[in-house]
Amino acid sequence: MAQSYHRPTPPHHGPHQPGHGAWPPIDARQANLDRRIDRGVRTGQLSRREAVRLRGEFNSLLRLEANYRRGGLTAWERADLDRRFDRLSAQIRHQRGDRDHWRG
Repeated sequence: MAQSYHRPTPPHHGPHQPGHGAWPPIDARQANLDRRIDRGVRTGQLSRREAVRLRGEFNSLLRLEANYRRGGLTAWERADLDRRFDRLSAQIRHQRGDRDHWRG
């Protein structure tokens, strides 16, 4: 029985805000991480448990980003998001390559 995974849409950031850098690359990065999780599930490289955990971390990052943006994004917050996205990307890479292909 196939289980569906909730795939939230990354928040739309609207027009570029001066002083905050170009955000489309962050949106593209979010979409890429989302696709990598989906691809890992489809190919069996990620177990359901791994995908649920990674998706939870991805959703937490989306909420954190939205929270940061409410007050205006600072350079520190941007760097924090970059670090967190890097860490999630590494976790996806590790989990997809760990040969743990069970479906539990």
